[in-house]
Amino acid sequence: MSENRAYLYLEDGTVIEGTGFGASTHRYGELVFSTSMNGYPESMTDPSYKGQVLIFTHPLIGNYGIPDMVSENGILENFESEGIKTEGIVVSEATSGRRWNGKRTLDEWMQNEGIPGISGIDTRELTKRIREGGVLSCVISNAGRIEDPFMDLSRKYDTNTGLIGSVSIKKAVVYRGRSKKTIVLVDLGVKHGILRNLLKSGYTLARLPHDCTADEIMGYDPVGVVYSNGPGNPNAMKAESNSLAAMLEYKLPVLGICLGHQLSIAALGGRITKMKYGHRAVNKAVVDMKTGRGYITTHNHGYACYVQDMPAGREPWLVSPDDMVVEGMRQDKLLSVQFHPESMPGTNDTHFIFSEFEKMVRDGI
Repeated sequence: MSENRAYLYLEDGTVIEGTGFGASTHRYGELVFSTSMNGYPESMTDPSYKGQVLIFTHPLIGNYGIPDMVSENGILENFESEGIKTEGIVVSEATSGRRWNGKRTLDEWMQNEGIPGISGIDTRELTKRIREGGVLSCVISNAGRIEDPFMDLSRKYDTNTGLIGSVSIKKAVVYRGRSKKTIVLVDLGVKHGILRNLLKSGYTLARLPHDCTADEIMGYDPVGVVYSNGPGNPNAMKAESNSLAAMLEYKLPVLGICLGHQLSIAALGGRITKMKYGHRAVNKAVVDMKTGRGYITTHNHGYACYVQDMPAGREPWLVSPDDMVVEGMRQDKLLSVQFHPESMPGTNDTHFIFSEFEKMVRDGI
């Protein structure tokens, strides 16, 4: 692994020096942290991390290497998208371990993908700083010192709306199922784990670009519609929110996941706000408000709806006991969850969300 010096520039003027690995380049992003202890390949390929530099709080990252991509019918089995989506990563120690299916080291993978990393960082102190003060814009550089790190780089992305356009497909893709009946998935930056779980239902799946219109969706004569996870500010995504509202008017079953959940709430008149530092972990508890049952869930989001900001006439189904974020909403033809029910990585607690949506679809046919 390379031993070049690397630099992390924070928007408040702080400069943190460490050891570089991965690609010799620099990237701009929002500095966030994840407390996941495993699943770094899945996390780094999660499109919801587009535009963000990710701190891993677990002290050793890279222990089991990186496997070759395995796909079936165009859907990946061991990654969440076709390439790394984080702008860079920050770790305490980057290791070069490999397991039975590890074909490359973390360093080699990041070099191939053009993604910088920085190690030798006190990630505990940096995480505490974000928890106390909130997320920060940053520049991560493996290409030497930068005199004015934020000049021009901050214009690389429109973090409100431009991010989903960079991770959504450009043209529709159809995955044939056992049934000709079709579920439409609006791709806001979908994880392949979601595609895999939806296809288990046997329905044909039509994956459409994020900016598809209601008419384009209805052109597939869908029996249900899914709005996926993805990056960016949901309050700026008017076209996507409007198409979701139209689907509800058509009385079609709708499943919203993460960003899709936020758009569901916005479409119904609820309030979505930016969180201080977000939820990014694989062990976040959510509680069913009616039964009191708890679930351990996987999260990656920086925006949320709190209980007091629910749409008029709607009640929360699932809630975070930590901060009263609305984690699930269920009423009529709408089912939406703030967490990632496919849990890649994570527990299997909430795979039933896909079964619940499938039941809604069957009942509506």
